[in-house]
Amino acid sequence: MLEKLKQIASQIESFKIDSSATLEEYRLKFLVKKGLINELVDEFRTIDNNLKREVGKELNLLKERANQKWEEAKEKFESNKPTKEQTIDVTLPVHSVTYGGKHPITEVIDEISNIFARIGFTTEEGPEIEDDYHNFSALNFPPNHPARDMQDTFFITNDFALRTHTSSVQIRVMKNEKPPIRVICPGRVYRNEAVSARSNCFFHQIEGLCIDKHISFADLKQTLYFFVREFFGKDLPVRFRASYFPFTEPSAEMDVFLGTETEEDYRLTKGTGWLEILGCGMVDVNVLQNVGLDSKIYSGYAFGLGVDRIAMLKYGIKDIRTLFYNDVRFLSQFSSF
Repeated sequence: MLEKLKQIASQIESFKIDSSATLEEYRLKFLVKKGLINELVDEFRTIDNNLKREVGKELNLLKERANQKWEEAKEKFESNKPTKEQTIDVTLPVHSVTYGGKHPITEVIDEISNIFARIGFTTEEGPEIEDDYHNFSALNFPPNHPARDMQDTFFITNDFALRTHTSSVQIRVMKNEKPPIRVICPGRVYRNEAVSARSNCFFHQIEGLCIDKHISFADLKQTLYFFVREFFGKDLPVRFRASYFPFTEPSAEMDVFLGTETEEDYRLTKGTGWLEILGCGMVDVNVLQNVGLDSKIYSGYAFGLGVDRIAMLKYGIKDIRTLFYNDVRFLSQFSSF
């Protein structure tokens, strides 16, 4: 067996490793389970016990030498392997770099907030999951009001729902602050409505609230006229229509005139040329009493802007669903660069 050890030692020393392929051949020939060295180990178990001391010493030296040669060759080839930086082809055309930007909804919310900030309104936010008191009861919704029905509201439990308006934030403000109050409350709201070019099951609102002494409907109208002029940069035709909301009395809706010259405008306005952008009214005395304000001393107005529709008007978007498709071709038009 000592002669076999010498022969295999000679093969190991003479084996030329000059590539990754020959390195693998070396491993398969000497180091794997069925390789030559492992065969010697199997044979070592059968030799006479008197020879095992001498043969075992030589066998261990052979195994160490075989492994040493393989490790040295492996390290050599790995150190010569091209790095990622070395494999870059500088002659290839560069990839264009794209930059993100604000979503048009965010742009509109920021712009509207800045307009109202100039006339003394601060910004307040609140939770999107609301309890019955803040979302309905405090806002003068009777227990049997249709808005409480499943067809309009996404209920989570009997007592909690996804908020249907940001008026719930106004309740929190009125309970925690003393008049005079001037706040706007931006945020996402949810209603179980059919999805179309005009409406979605979730959308964005900015609701405004002003509470002070001697506040009248004239104050409300002038505030909204100021907003339309500042936001759209021109005097768009505006109209107020009588309406109903449980938390305001009297109540109104405000429309802006788009016309019906294009097919998109005709469809968007249902052939009337007018598009509703907000609801408004004087805060109902019941709401003031629910939050602990004396309705004989204080009065106020509230309004709710549909941010999505205003964004459609500003950017010429004819389908509200476009705002939420996350189409990069559409969103790249609002990039900051």
